Amino acid sequence: MPLLRDTALAAAFDHGADTYDRLVALNPGYHAHLRRSARRLALGAGHAPVRRVLDLGCGTGASTAALAVALPAARITGVDASAGMLRRARAKTWPARVRFVRAPAEGLERAGVRGPFDAVFAAYLFRNLSDPDTVLRAVRGLLAPGGVLAVHDYALGGRRADRLVWSAVCRGVVLPLGTATGNRGLYRHLWRSVLYFDTAPAFGARLGRAGFDRVRVLPLPGWQTGVTHTFLARRPAPGGREDVR
Repeated sequence: MPLLRDTALAAAFDHGADTYDRLVALNPGYHAHLRRSARRLALGAGHAPVRRVLDLGCGTGASTAALAVALPAARITGVDASAGMLRRARAKTWPARVRFVRAPAEGLERAGVRGPFDAVFAAYLFRNLSDPDTVLRAVRGLLAPGGVLAVHDYALGGRRADRLVWSAVCRGVVLPLGTATGNRGLYRHLWRSVLYFDTAPAFGARLGRAGFDRVRVLPLPGWQTGVTHTFLARRPAPGGREDVR
């Protein structure tokens, strides 16, 4: 079965939107890990004020909620390609500084989403894209100089054990839940998209090739150690490029 892409993937998320929040709540640490990555984004910004944040691939708003807590003074724009997921997000209660826009990650400018942003957060997004490198370059262009990108995603650490853990969880939990909700295709895509995407070190290198500096690859705790990571990277500030390993 090929991976779902573009309109097919957005349609699968539309179909699964009504049960999505209940399913991810069964994942131990799901929301806590998003909050941890959002806090890491804030720390990555150092002492620079974070006034505008783009939540790219915001889904039903779990990542938006994490950002709203970590960055209480920031204006947050949540963007997603799935109308169904955005409908669920907009139905929740938000402060006035949060807004949502429907757009694919590849079509932000056409949807009126323009920078500069002080930070961009992308949770569970890049392994789902047809052309992640083009989107990374576009994100870099949306960031203000010195602005921070935080990517929170399933990206295997590179050990054989990481791959075995991920596949065991998917076969034992994720795929049965997808079948029970009538959306097995989406959850099969989730399993396979992680296996076929970059390892964590490879995605860190991809960020460097896209023109980011200060790239850091940070593990998350619990069963997802070696499976889920926070990636922090910066658009270089004027004066040159700095790589921090």
